[in-house]
Amino acid sequence: MTKKASAPRANTVRLKPEEKAPKPKKRKGFSIFGLLEKYANVDALFEEGVPLKYLPRILFLTLLTLFYIGNTHYAEKTIRRIDKVKVETEDLRADYTTLKSDYMEASKQSEVARNVAPLGLEESSSPPYQVIVPADEY
Repeated sequence: MTKKASAPRANTVRLKPEEKAPKPKKRKGFSIFGLLEKYANVDALFEEGVPLKYLPRILFLTLLTLFYIGNTHYAEKTIRRIDKVKVETEDLRADYTTLKSDYMEASKQSEVARNVAPLGLEESSSPPYQVIVPADEY
């Protein structure tokens, strides 16, 4: 058994023929992340690891964003509460107006006379007169 003279004596890397990876289908339409990947080279920032010099700014912006979101939710909740109180106030105002008109109707002289008639009370036909008492009598 003889060896071929052209065979290498050391271990070498065999080159595989390059396989073409299937290209992902591009979706038609607008994508924010597609634009970000196209125009901002974010991968270059993370080649050597996470850049810690930007960490305080990133944390500040994150906290600011969370505060903004929380403030927006609080404002929307307050607006909903105000709308609910407005509706309740309108209902109470309508009830007040109804009760006031009922009271005004019930306090009329003719209504009072009709309501006390079953008790045996009747309206006087003579006008009232003023009793004058001399100052030295009492």
